[in-house]
Amino acid sequence: MDPHVENEVSEFNEPGQLEAFPGKPYPLGAHWDGKGVNFAVFSENADSIELCLFDDTDEEYARIRIEEVTHHIWHVYVPDLEPGQLYGYRVHGPYEPENGHRFNPSKLLVDPYARALSGTLKWDDALFGYQVGSDDEDLSFSAADSAPFMPKSVVINEDFDWENDCKIDRPYHETVIYETHVKGFTQLFEHVPEELRGTYAGLAHPAVIDYLQKLGITAIELLPVHQFVADRYLGEKGLTNYWGYNTLGFFAPDPRYCRCHQPGEQVREFKTMVREFHKAGIEVILDVVYNHTAEGNHMGPTLSFKGFDNASYYRLTEENQRYYMDYTGTGNTLNVQLPNVLALIMDSLRYWITEMHVDGFRFDLAAALARTLHDTDNLSSFFNIIHQDPVISQVKLIAEPWDIGEEGYMVGKFPVGWGEWNGMYRDQVRNFWLAGETLMTEFAQRFTGSPDLYHNTYRRPTASINFLTAHDGYTLHDLVSYEEKHNEANGEDNKDGENNNHSWNCGVEGPTDDPDINALRNKLKRNFFVTLMLSQGVPMIVAGDEWGRTQHGNNNAYCQDNEISWLNWDKVDHSLLDFTRELIHFCKKHPSFQRRRWFQDLPVTGSEIKDIMWFEPGGRQIPEDGWEDSVAEAFGVFLNGRGIRCVNMRGERLVDDHFYIAFNATDEPADFMLPAEECGTGWHIVISTSEGFIGEKDEQIRPGEPLSVEARSVLVLKCALNPHC
Repeated sequence: MDPHVENEVSEFNEPGQLEAFPGKPYPLGAHWDGKGVNFAVFSENADSIELCLFDDTDEEYARIRIEEVTHHIWHVYVPDLEPGQLYGYRVHGPYEPENGHRFNPSKLLVDPYARALSGTLKWDDALFGYQVGSDDEDLSFSAADSAPFMPKSVVINEDFDWENDCKIDRPYHETVIYETHVKGFTQLFEHVPEELRGTYAGLAHPAVIDYLQKLGITAIELLPVHQFVADRYLGEKGLTNYWGYNTLGFFAPDPRYCRCHQPGEQVREFKTMVREFHKAGIEVILDVVYNHTAEGNHMGPTLSFKGFDNASYYRLTEENQRYYMDYTGTGNTLNVQLPNVLALIMDSLRYWITEMHVDGFRFDLAAALARTLHDTDNLSSFFNIIHQDPVISQVKLIAEPWDIGEEGYMVGKFPVGWGEWNGMYRDQVRNFWLAGETLMTEFAQRFTGSPDLYHNTYRRPTASINFLTAHDGYTLHDLVSYEEKHNEANGEDNKDGENNNHSWNCGVEGPTDDPDINALRNKLKRNFFVTLMLSQGVPMIVAGDEWGRTQHGNNNAYCQDNEISWLNWDKVDHSLLDFTRELIHFCKKHPSFQRRRWFQDLPVTGSEIKDIMWFEPGGRQIPEDGWEDSVAEAFGVFLNGRGIRCVNMRGERLVDDHFYIAFNATDEPADFMLPAEECGTGWHIVISTSEGFIGEKDEQIRPGEPLSVEARSVLVLKCALNPHC
């Protein structure tokens, strides 16, 4: 269809008149072609839609009634408009909440496909489709104009000099993920210029990239950068939505993290950040929230989807479509069963890959995306579409494999091609070091990549994203410093946040001057890092854990955009940082800790094991009947350097040294006897968590000689292979 065919301009074109043509239904959103802009938006149940144009003073100067509709896509072409143009929509239709319809043309709506938004939302009662305070609640109707309080959609110019940027495509088994927040990482970082702190440009500063490279990070995972809404109730308490899990624009990078406030500049700054990370060999993974939106439940505001077509975008209750199915705890759930919602998500993912060059996604509450009618289903249409998509299927896809609904815990149940945040790994490793409640079988499964979860579904150890902490919960320092959460600053009487943290304060709640307790806490932190990095799977570290960041016991700092959440670079524990940095680089040098394939036999079988063997401290291999109901306390793990049996991506056969890892989670020292070397050159200590040592000691330890392992500590020994054997 020729977009320049004449089209009737709406009689609502006040206060200005503009020429308009039918345009095209694809692609959705607003697209500038050098001569004008094509606008296209979905609504199946609307009666009419108006395109509203705003000037740079935020004044509405024209409305254009969209006359063309193709397969529920409303479209119009307006010549002479340019990048930077601000716009929004008003949608007419029935206001019948009990039937799922909430059309209200008094409410200016954000384009669901907007590539950028100008400014942020300003809370006002006019944002709600109903009269706030009415006895009829959301069944009432509000005629107040919301435009003065709404961010405006922005037409952007997609042109950008990527400087020959190309996909890194690092394999999972060579990946070390670092979870962080765009603002929080640099807000107090003295090596970043003050005017750049808290921004995309600040995160891409050479000082940050140098730090991450030296640490050994290969992928940075950013908390949500899609434009989000700060909740009204938080603002009324003097707080804000810091994490950003309240999405308004699935294509738009949030302007709060942009140093320049020119509309649309956040797109260019975000692209520059990705380009600079790629130059340094670091991938960029986005934490994305496709399970719900910022519009909340039936009492929430009308900002975009609710006003375009509430019944098409959201999962509504069957008994009364006034209400929403809520599998997310946020009031609503996007209806991924419907084609338009699936298309929105897939188009958003492709956009961030093809236009923004990101390398993968971590899906918040991904189980909500797997639901059919009520049950979770790992063969739902969402996964089928992603699996066959030639673009999306080729990046890193990581699930938070649970939601709050019934049967919402889906660890181990996602399809081939997906990685999963392994909550079982987190809990059982925490219990092993802090509570002494982990069974040998459980520890062995987690340490070897969780084959009980992933092996029988044709997945590899790298399906397990191993983590000990995340943005949601304690920091690593707080994990060994607090037994009770301390969320008073959140204003909810300490009732929010997880109560079951598997933590231990080592005898004193919070900070202490006791040198013995501090020494124990530091050793436990080193134990956790060694366990994480030596386990099979993909390690994920939370920013600041590598040097002992604290949130002072707050395990739900989602609303703390302040020093509680920001990384305090004046409080760095340099000894822990040095240990962590050396540990990461040590493990990256040894393929024994970065396996692509499963060990040949699992320890629970009790059979002869070539790749991996499990020993009692006295040197005897743990017998078959020694696994059942046995609590993991003190034991050794032998890794055969010849048992890797695969080649790397360059076709080189992988062979490594032998390793023996002595774990002692008891309160007393334990003597270990090392296994005999197989064509080796003797055992040497290479890691000691009690000493904070990583290297290689000259002292050689022979089999049969007792080796004392301090209480609550790990020793790692290496036996170099004889090249002539």
